[in-house]
Amino acid sequence: MADLKFAVFGTGWWSHFQIPAWFEVGGVKLVALYNRTVSKAEKMAERFDVPRVYGDPEELLQNEELDFIDIITEVQAHAPLVYLAAKYKVPVICQKPMGPDYETCQKMVETCREAGVPFMIHENLRWHTPIRAVKHIIDEGQIGQPFRARLRIIGYDDYANQPLLKTLENLVVADLGSHLLDTAHFLFGEAQSLYCQHYRTRDDIVGEDVATVVLRCGDVTCTCEMSNATYNEWDANFPASVLVEGTKGTLELGPDYWIRFAAEEGLQARRHAPPTYPWADNQTAWHASIVDCNADLLQALKTGRPAETSGADNLMIMRLMFSAYESAARDQVITFD
Repeated sequence: MADLKFAVFGTGWWSHFQIPAWFEVGGVKLVALYNRTVSKAEKMAERFDVPRVYGDPEELLQNEELDFIDIITEVQAHAPLVYLAAKYKVPVICQKPMGPDYETCQKMVETCREAGVPFMIHENLRWHTPIRAVKHIIDEGQIGQPFRARLRIIGYDDYANQPLLKTLENLVVADLGSHLLDTAHFLFGEAQSLYCQHYRTRDDIVGEDVATVVLRCGDVTCTCEMSNATYNEWDANFPASVLVEGTKGTLELGPDYWIRFAAEEGLQARRHAPPTYPWADNQTAWHASIVDCNADLLQALKTGRPAETSGADNLMIMRLMFSAYESAARDQVITFD
């Protein structure tokens, strides 16, 4: 099959990793870039040898023959660009979180469905090498039926690279929490209820930077802890941890990539480190997972099968995310049909 031609919309900080991850996967050709500030796109085009740059997204879609677009902009720009892609019948990949509110997310999914356009979300935490290993151990039944879990993710002070984060009313639950809620959904299935509390630790940000969400996913009570304020004394490459208790054993994933689980066969331990790439910065594990996520999205485009993180699947995550804010505001448990 010939390489799929695509365009990137948005040339900010995250595109510095998203674009080389596409080249790592292979089978694609980046033919155009859009950015509101054209000079930024021109610098990126020079770096990656991209032939054309646009300051108008519709002009790009009118002039280019594309197999898909990849939206890597701030969240407020996602929906208008998705609607444009649907208008021109171009399959679209969009960064998380999908949209600024749940109603907009619903409209994005429905617009693409009505246009017959594949719509996928770039959600990469579930594609981390150790997270995939945790899923495999659970699915094999090595710890029995899970009944309690704790997922924890510690961010880092990235406001220098992404200053827009300081201005967001919805901060850590939308930024880190969307990752963690998707991972809980990936590991344990759909949630039936949710309760959230969040907190702001500093005066120079608008939104919350610490939050805890408790989910009931079938038989599993899953606590999701997220923070941009917690001191991270571990390897910053993978500031996440997982603890799962089951009827036959307990599993723990640490930030050092080691998975340890005690079951009927005794204590077992194995390190599941991700691959490294020369274009990744000190957030090695985060960036390595982009490659595997992109590979799944590309296979979905080539074969017509749904991506793991389709727009329809991610809509459930957006429902959880926005319900978390509602729960915290009302100090109530939110239940789902």
